[in-house]
Amino acid sequence: MNRTSTASALTSRRSLRGVLLSPPWIWLVPLIVLCALAAGAYFFFFSAKPPGEQQREDKRGQDGMSRPVPVTGAPVTTGDINVYLNGLGSVTPLNTVTVRSRVDGQLMRVLFREGQIVKPGELLAEIDPRPFQVQLTQAEGQLARDVALLENARTDLARYQVLLEQDSIAEQQLATQAALVRQYEGAVKTDRGAVDNARLQLIYSRVTAPLGGRIGLRLVDPGNIVHATDTTGLVVITQLQPIAVIFTLPEDNLPAVMDKLQHGDKLVVDAYDRSGRTKLATGYLLTVDNQIDAATGTVKLKAQFANETYKLFPNQFVNVRMLLDVERGVTRMPTASVQRGTQGTFAYVIKSDNTVTMRTIKLGPTEGDFAAVVSGLTPGEQVVVDGSDKLREGAKVEPISKDTTAAPSDGARPHQGGGKRRREGGAAPGN
Repeated sequence: MNRTSTASALTSRRSLRGVLLSPPWIWLVPLIVLCALAAGAYFFFFSAKPPGEQQREDKRGQDGMSRPVPVTGAPVTTGDINVYLNGLGSVTPLNTVTVRSRVDGQLMRVLFREGQIVKPGELLAEIDPRPFQVQLTQAEGQLARDVALLENARTDLARYQVLLEQDSIAEQQLATQAALVRQYEGAVKTDRGAVDNARLQLIYSRVTAPLGGRIGLRLVDPGNIVHATDTTGLVVITQLQPIAVIFTLPEDNLPAVMDKLQHGDKLVVDAYDRSGRTKLATGYLLTVDNQIDAATGTVKLKAQFANETYKLFPNQFVNVRMLLDVERGVTRMPTASVQRGTQGTFAYVIKSDNTVTMRTIKLGPTEGDFAAVVSGLTPGEQVVVDGSDKLREGAKVEPISKDTTAAPSDGARPHQGGGKRRREGGAAPGN
């Protein structure tokens, strides 16, 4: 009997030891099951609300859905709309000249600064003039010699004519002397041409600006030998005042533009920067190209600008806006109130009972914050400018002025009263 008790006790100790030494996850499974049962019981008994309270919440939600939606309205007015044509262009100088030397020689002095604005005829550089002065002296000496020979030949010719009348010389001698006079006259004319050429070369040794404009970077340093055949030149001058802009327009706009030009109208052209926000200069349309680009379906136009402030620079990209016409006394509406959907272009109109109706409209040209209305609206009607994303046909609205929608200077949020009513009434409008 003692042996049996001892064996049972030993078996119990081994079982308890096996349980204690088992992996930890075996204990986690029943623990997770107990936690899940406790959480389900808690939510079942404590989250359920009394029927009366649930009915009150449903009523508040219905009241919130029926509250008017705050919107910003603006009137449909009558005014003028400018019709603009927009295009992309680049600034192109009217004249660009590469200044080159017209004679060969050593560049002695450079009298301009890089980036300087020069006038026509202003001295830019000097080439060594001494070789040309020597050539001028030689040509003048040859001219003086041939002039003296011509005068002597003319004197002999006059003497031979007298002797021929006295029958003292042969007629052939007189003819020979007359030919000698004509020969010296030709030599004198050649010498005078050589003198003029030498003087011209001496003038060319002084390089002057052929036109007014802005000097570029210097291409040759003083002391170098320059030639008339050099392709690089000394410097490049670009005319900046006035300056031109070449831009493109669709070919569909060409008939209206040509009609204005044929009637002598001066079309105003504005040049804007790359972002299209800052106006750089105002000019006028100069001409239209003589053919349409078949690849792009556009035509090139050229506008001229005074460029008094030098805001336009050659090869600069600009956005061009050309005033084609002005439509006066048209019905116009804020562009912010224009809505687009599957039914087309429409706007929400605020009626006298503070409800909105969706009105299909047809728009004309747009200028800034206003768009011309061809049909669908009449002056005096109110359209929704802000808050239309929460509207539907027949919805009640609460029109507010634009001043109340602006953020106050003290940092408070606009329309605080509406927020307070939402907290008291429950759900927010439109949700």
